[in-house]
Amino acid sequence: QVQLIESGGGLVQAGGSLRLSCAASGRTFSSVAMGWFRQAPGEERTFVGSITWSVGIPYYADSVKGRFTISGHNAANMVYLQMTSLKPEDTAVYYCAARKGGRIYQFYEFDYWGQGTQVTVSS
Repeated sequence: QVQLIESGGGLVQAGGSLRLSCAASGRTFSSVAMGWFRQAPGEERTFVGSITWSVGIPYYADSVKGRFTISGHNAANMVYLQMTSLKPEDTAVYYCAARKGGRIYQFYEFDYWGQGTQVTVSS
């Protein structure tokens, strides 16, 4: 069974920074990609960014490009989301996701999800 555990959420003022971490565990699990999504109150879950390990270059939603940075360690099944210049509209529950591979994926498709961590940006 694969589990994803996020950490690092919290309350921050606008203009501040936060770093989220996500660890994927499972006895034989090895992800091919990991990513981040977010869901604001009353809205659908939306794609934030992802990294495919074989490519190594993160891909971001336009809304966070230039402010958020994804990094990680393939062998450790760890992914991070460094968020800077935070805005009140970045307030959401942030979810980590992992892809197991073995098929063609759309950029927003992942197989496993974490429980989420709350990020609140005050104005």
